[in-house]
Amino acid sequence: MKTTFRTTRSIPLAALALALCANAACGAAWPQYRGINHDGKTAEKISSKWPDGGPKQIWKTPMTAGFSSITVGGGGAYTIVSREVEGANQEVILAVDAGSGKELWAFPLGPTKFEGGGDSGTGDNKGGDGPRSTPSFDGGRVYVMSAKLKLVCLDSKTGKEVWSRDLIKEHAGRNINWLNAASPLIDGDLVFVAGGGEGQGLLGINKKTGAVVWKGQDDKMTHATPVAATVLGIRQVIFFTQTGLVAVAPKSGEVLWRYGFLFKTSTAASPVVAGDVVYCSAGYGVGAGAVQIGKKEGKLKATELWLMPGKLMNHWSTPVFKDGYLYGMFGFKEYGGCPLKCVELLTGKEMWTQPGFGPGNVTLAKDKLVVLGDAGQLVIVEASPAAYNELARAKVVSGKCWSTPSVSDGKVFLRSTKEGVCLDVGAKMAGR
Repeated sequence: MKTTFRTTRSIPLAALALALCANAACGAAWPQYRGINHDGKTAEKISSKWPDGGPKQIWKTPMTAGFSSITVGGGGAYTIVSREVEGANQEVILAVDAGSGKELWAFPLGPTKFEGGGDSGTGDNKGGDGPRSTPSFDGGRVYVMSAKLKLVCLDSKTGKEVWSRDLIKEHAGRNINWLNAASPLIDGDLVFVAGGGEGQGLLGINKKTGAVVWKGQDDKMTHATPVAATVLGIRQVIFFTQTGLVAVAPKSGEVLWRYGFLFKTSTAASPVVAGDVVYCSAGYGVGAGAVQIGKKEGKLKATELWLMPGKLMNHWSTPVFKDGYLYGMFGFKEYGGCPLKCVELLTGKEMWTQPGFGPGNVTLAKDKLVVLGDAGQLVIVEASPAAYNELARAKVVSGKCWSTPSVSDGKVFLRSTKEGVCLDVGAKMAGR
């Protein structure tokens, strides 16, 4: 099937300019999982000319078990850890000063036991290795979805609860194996989550009050965080459920289009949107595929471009997109060895592969890949389909790293199951 890959042409110029300006202007923030535009990208320039021993460490602080990434906003950095509180192991949202790493506040979300899902291939499970959802920051508030499907809004300065909703109790919620790992998505005035029961599997919730604006669909949730994007000039929120991809109108929840995709055991990587093309992938033998969104009789429709069963699996590591190509960790349970790959989006053709990273994650800073391997190695790689070109490498953290690096104001924030760290990678850093 012949197709034309439309990216910026599919998006009104005004909307595109607004998105680009927002990304550039908000260099000092990484407010949600995978960044301000939900795509793992930032327009910031970073340096790959590091001093001996790696980039300058601004701070490092203990962070007990968890695969939650770090979000940054309002002078704070936020993540979720496991801690003993009142004699029980609890999920705890942690706020530290973004400049010093000093703890500002901690808010317990309730006792939680993480079973399985954390096997590193060594047998050292440690109870599943802790929380996996990432907090979101918006307008002086922090939003978090607990492992047991409790959505909580907190004041970012004090850590005091503003409102909360319990999807299990209030919306006949249906949790999944290894518990929730998806992060709350904020777009406009709403917070978007999945996990409700029949007729309310997807929800749009007012971010200021916690009131349910809309609910609908019977889709069962996965571990994948939804994304917001403008496709063919239409704003939409795309969920990756056990049924497949489902795009809804943000303000009403009306279904705009669907694409059926196989579910086995767990789907954890988010969809990737590039103009009018949407990519998705899952592990456990499922594979990957891409669809192109078009209009037919005034309605949106997803047409499959390609499907590769059992290949190009992204276990929980969502790729980034640049100039026609995907860059990310493609593999399944290849602990310590999972390769970084470059894949052509329109065809699924592999351009190059470099083993030795494990199931870590990738962020794109302008034209450079910020790659975090599962053993704590931070690697800067040129984002080019021509060949793998490594620009810098350093071991920066101990423990298991299955979270996504965040880039904010010339700094990289990342964490493991043992500690969190802030590193200076700014374009003007010493040694450039």
